[in-house]
Amino acid sequence: MKRQLTCALAALLLAAGLAYGGERTAITIASEGASPPWDYIDENGALVGFDIDVGNELCTRMKLQCTFVAQDWDGIIPGLLVKKYDAIMAGMSITEKRKKSIAFSVPYAVAPNQIVMRRALGLPPGDIEAKLNLTDIDAAKKETIDKLRESLKGRTLGVLRSSNSEAVVQELFGDIAEVRSYDSQENLKLDLTSERIDGGLGDRLVWKQFLDTPEGKAVEFFGPELSGGTWGPGVGVGLRKEDADLAEAFDKAIEASTRDGTLGKISQKWFGVDIAPQLAN
Repeated sequence: MKRQLTCALAALLLAAGLAYGGERTAITIASEGASPPWDYIDENGALVGFDIDVGNELCTRMKLQCTFVAQDWDGIIPGLLVKKYDAIMAGMSITEKRKKSIAFSVPYAVAPNQIVMRRALGLPPGDIEAKLNLTDIDAAKKETIDKLRESLKGRTLGVLRSSNSEAVVQELFGDIAEVRSYDSQENLKLDLTSERIDGGLGDRLVWKQFLDTPEGKAVEFFGPELSGGTWGPGVGVGLRKEDADLAEAFDKAIEASTRDGTLGKISQKWFGVDIAPQLAN
């Protein structure tokens, strides 16, 4: 009888759509808490933002209880590896470099990046609606990059330390501009508005929220939206390589919430645009 009840319970859980088949009932997820609207700490000291809403949605689908903790960006991957928490959801791009040390879920968001510069510099911003994918750079893309290099020569550019933007700036402009790395987006923005740097590169959606504030009026987008290359295919959940069962559960939950439009609704709430990944039919 006990065996029959156990089998019946298992069948009910499968019918309910339980995605995670491991032994855990709860996990802890780390988020930076300093890059609104992806993730930030509100006036009550709670972690909120797109990453947190998506994480809660995925955990509901996986039938897992999830707790979110804040972790500085510089230590977010080391913290995962020493098991301070079980996953990372912090607008982290899936890259080949990071995949050497951690695993990723499939993308749950695809977002562009962009340069911003201080308006007082008087630099022509160019076509800020254009899109430049840095994967497979051809002659036309090289011409666009060369024009950016000419405009940015001798300038000081800020980036988030240990980010893909830091790698891209060093690769494209490191020989003609001074690059300053920051431990947080807030400190980068502070130096930008205090005119200690000329501009910066980062997530376009983070910049857009900043540009809509009174402090951000002195800053404007510069050049095309940037994607691909070092940034990889999109933003994913960071996981330890040995947690293959958890990665599979996240993949299934992400695909399901993408197909039914839930991820698109959450991104519309926080960004005003749909940045959910495109799925094959």
